[in-house]
Amino acid sequence: MQALLNGESTLVIAMIVAYIAFTSWLTFKLRSRTSDQFMTAARAMPAVVVGVLMMSEFVGAKSTVGTAQEAFQSGMAAGWAVLGASIGFLLFGLLMVKKLYNSGEYTISAAIAQKYGKSTMLTVSVIMIYALLLVNVGNYVSGAAAIATALHVSLPVAMCIIAVVSTFYYVFGGLKGVAWVTILHSAFKVVGVIIIFAVAMSLTGGIAPMQAKLPAYYFSWDGKIGFTTIFAWTFGTVGAIFSTQFIVQAISSTPSADAARKATYYAAAFCLPLGFLLALIGVAAKYLYPDMNSLYALPVFLEKMPPLASAFVTTSLVASIFVSVCTVALAIASLVVRDFYVPYWKPTPERELKMTRVFSIVIAIVPLVFVFFIPEILKLSFFTRALRLSVTMVAMMGFYLPLFASNRGATAGLIGAAVSTTVWYLLGNPFGIDNMYIAAATPLVVMAIERLVMGHAPAASQAAESNAFVERTST
Repeated sequence: MQALLNGESTLVIAMIVAYIAFTSWLTFKLRSRTSDQFMTAARAMPAVVVGVLMMSEFVGAKSTVGTAQEAFQSGMAAGWAVLGASIGFLLFGLLMVKKLYNSGEYTISAAIAQKYGKSTMLTVSVIMIYALLLVNVGNYVSGAAAIATALHVSLPVAMCIIAVVSTFYYVFGGLKGVAWVTILHSAFKVVGVIIIFAVAMSLTGGIAPMQAKLPAYYFSWDGKIGFTTIFAWTFGTVGAIFSTQFIVQAISSTPSADAARKATYYAAAFCLPLGFLLALIGVAAKYLYPDMNSLYALPVFLEKMPPLASAFVTTSLVASIFVSVCTVALAIASLVVRDFYVPYWKPTPERELKMTRVFSIVIAIVPLVFVFFIPEILKLSFFTRALRLSVTMVAMMGFYLPLFASNRGATAGLIGAAVSTTVWYLLGNPFGIDNMYIAAATPLVVMAIERLVMGHAPAASQAAESNAFVERTST
């Protein structure tokens, strides 16, 4: 891609450095001083702040760049990648949020353990860590595309910048610091997307010229993607919202179950317009630069702006990257500490906070090992959502169909779903069947077979087992 002029590059770099310096200072000032603040912000977050947090989790760097990339290839229908999150948050608020909040836990695995038991809890935790590490791999790749374009650095260098800066944010800030700084990050991100959209529409002359030149499917509801894939995306996004660790952690930071439900409605409203804007940006890039690498469908517009606007938008993309990486890494750290470190080592609160920060640094480094093996960003995104969907299926059965609340069946179903979904994804979704459907069906089938063949353990004994193991920490 064409390089920015030296003067413009200097302005971009200066604004990004100033932004990172200010938000780093703000994070340190608002840092978590106790394990309770690190994990749940001491259950004192306003609903609107939590709504912004949850929106940023599902409309982060990966979805922002990835939706534009998919729209470049397949049309406006790529917007369903974000619109599905709006539907998911609405359903989550109606069906699940109060049950999870009233469990008193801040990890999805510990909440599920109350219905199943120890082995299911550990299996859920491992699957969630696996899925979220892959989420951050995608965040590093998509974020590096924007940073490399603006700062004239290689993709590996850009990824290292993301790892270092975002690690500082969440290692010191914890949920308390990340939550408040995310308000600023998200404001920059939304304004940045609006500016990119305005520039794209100015360059194309509006929507009409694009409709006249591009194939008709670019403006159809299902595009080149098709109903089956769109339904799988939406289904998987809804399922992922129901079980994603950071979402559970975010709602646990509100003062009440009613506030947690309000937060999900705020998140649904915040996601809705962004899907349309990002899809139109990708389609505009196809119209203007049809032979370009689709990964740059959104960052390409940085070079078409006045210097100050380019600097601001680049900073907004950087903000989006940091939000995405911070929230995911914080969720992974919570799972590692709550489900593995605390039950077995039983540390003091001070030791727990110290080790949480150590684990957080390691968690930031791991995705860098895998970033060069990633195909299209959006496909990776929905594969990680498929993995989380399998957890949702087990959770919903535990909460609404206690007849199937077997620790053995749930554990077998989750392991089977993780293996089968991964294999299906690596094979390229054979027979046109999306891996999302494999993730949804496998635990149901395995649990049903286990119930029919092996019988059902008494609910009381399982509750006793889970209550004996699941010790609440820092709440």
